[in-house]
Amino acid sequence: SQLIVAGSLNLKRKLIFGVVGGVVIVALLMCITICYIRGKSSIQQVKLWFKTKNDKNIEAFFKEHGALTQKKYKFSEIKKMTNSFKVKLGQGGFGVVYKGNLLNGCPVAVKILNATKRNDEEFINEVASITRTSHVNVVTLLGFCFEGSKKALVYEFMSNGSLDKFIYNKGSETIESLSWDNLHHVAKGIARGLEYLHRGCTTRILHFDIKPHNILLDENFNPKISDFGLAKLCLRKESIISMSDQRGTMGYVAPEVWNRHFGGVSHKSDVYSYGMMLLEMVGGRKNINADASHTSEIYFPHWVYSRLEFGSDLRPNGVMDTKEDEIARRMTIVGMWCIQTFPNDRPTMSKVVEMLEVSMNSLQIPPKPLLSSPTRSISES
Repeated sequence: SQLIVAGSLNLKRKLIFGVVGGVVIVALLMCITICYIRGKSSIQQVKLWFKTKNDKNIEAFFKEHGALTQKKYKFSEIKKMTNSFKVKLGQGGFGVVYKGNLLNGCPVAVKILNATKRNDEEFINEVASITRTSHVNVVTLLGFCFEGSKKALVYEFMSNGSLDKFIYNKGSETIESLSWDNLHHVAKGIARGLEYLHRGCTTRILHFDIKPHNILLDENFNPKISDFGLAKLCLRKESIISMSDQRGTMGYVAPEVWNRHFGGVSHKSDVYSYGMMLLEMVGGRKNINADASHTSEIYFPHWVYSRLEFGSDLRPNGVMDTKEDEIARRMTIVGMWCIQTFPNDRPTMSKVVEMLEVSMNSLQIPPKPLLSSPTRSISES
């Protein structure tokens, strides 16, 4: 009798499992059928939900940080002002820049960001940073657009483009080299802009990507700092900041950013990047050639320093008069102070502005830097 009862229980269990399994299979088939029928509309609804959620989060963030004082554009307006993205001005790691015109005819530069999660963060970072600024040497943000994955930034148009094309032109017939007076003017303008970011704002802004490509020039060659995608906001009283990631561009990254043994990350990290850029402006070449295995940015400061020590011409292919030579030496000495290995040995940007203007007799030649940035990119920017 016990065997009969046990057999009966096993039969009931099999029947229950069979019925439940059948119901589950039928339910799955129904779901698949519904999804197949609705297909595209279901996917679109999910996408719409995520888009709405994301846009609301961005808008809430901007409201909280007072960033909605700039005009918010629809993507259709962005497309119209760029004439369907007809004139391309340039391209970087985060997107493409096009020329556009506002309804009043005012020319603008429109950056269309690539659709990635990282660029969403860069977008928020850039708007949050730049809306806190108002300075003649910092580019002006006129508006922005965010519609799901489509994000754009609208800036004032800078007719002479970026600084890099003027210092790396290698004898181009279409682009004239900047005069030494203009180079000195540009150097001072960038220094004042950085000084403002470090000291002039209610919230200190550390740029972390100072390089010729991110310096724009207007029709009178007045420089403006742009591209705040890697910037970090901190309280002015904070001397050292914490960073969970490494950021910057190969050849301009301060030693402490990639190795904390050299010191803490601070506004002095921007000073280092500025110094490397200053030396490039003098030398007329990039501080690193990523395509050449035998070169490294480590050698560039040493090359400049040796020419400074022995009184050689600082611009390899140029003959300079006395005034030009003085400007070149001044910029070189300041640049060398800025790229000192340890942050505490570098000047503040306020001191840099002063050094670019005082008598040459007041400037001392700094110690030779021990090393430079790593030979590999910290981030693809």
